[in-house]
Amino acid sequence: MPALPHAIPLENASNLRDLGGWPTTDGRRVRLGLVYRAPALIDLSDKDLATIAALGIRTSCDFRGVRESAANPVQLPGATAHLLPIEPSIGAGLRDILRTGQMTGHVTAADMLALLREAYVAYALTSFAQYHSMFALLAGDEHLPLLIHCSAGKDRTGFGAALLLTALGVAWPHVLRDYLATNTHWKREIAGFFDLPAPVKDTLLSVHEPLLTAAFDAIRAQYGSVDAYLTRAIGLDPQARTRLADRLLEG
Repeated sequence: MPALPHAIPLENASNLRDLGGWPTTDGRRVRLGLVYRAPALIDLSDKDLATIAALGIRTSCDFRGVRESAANPVQLPGATAHLLPIEPSIGAGLRDILRTGQMTGHVTAADMLALLREAYVAYALTSFAQYHSMFALLAGDEHLPLLIHCSAGKDRTGFGAALLLTALGVAWPHVLRDYLATNTHWKREIAGFFDLPAPVKDTLLSVHEPLLTAAFDAIRAQYGSVDAYLTRAIGLDPQARTRLADRLLEG
């Protein structure tokens, strides 16, 4: 078993990872080679394209807003793209968060963290239809292997990956470990676009455990439990979760 998380090196991008390998509470593991997470994979080298082609990805789920995806289309070899936009109007996009901070006239690292927290709660409570669509695609073998991505691959994608691992029965410490690995594996290729004080930029371009915790706390507050949320909001009742586990877990 490779070291976790299983990162796939590229020349012109970073933080492409296989979600496989994580153990579940019932002693199984997420199968390798079926679900990947990434930032927007654009401006790739020929070697990068060959590396991605070798993964055999059939489906990509793009959580970027409509303008984000139109400005920088992602075309992966052999993959059908499904646009599942989480629009910046609800605070999901990095540029929207930046603009919101600038309009206040001054933004601190704490302000930025608070804005990001609002975005994460919105992922869970406002954008569940997009994640419902992600799970619907995961239910079909013809869509696998599947990749999920947004712009930076850290927030909208991070919540989606955490939701999937949780649905599969991966314990919270491992879910957090996958989420926080972005701080190690992502090279912040977009950092030059943001003219911000260093502490604010670092907050914006990092992932933070309290943000993911806030999203799941909001789920429990509104739905009573994550299980109820998966059933009512995501369309993943216990029988569907069993089928998903049989598809994506070893054993």
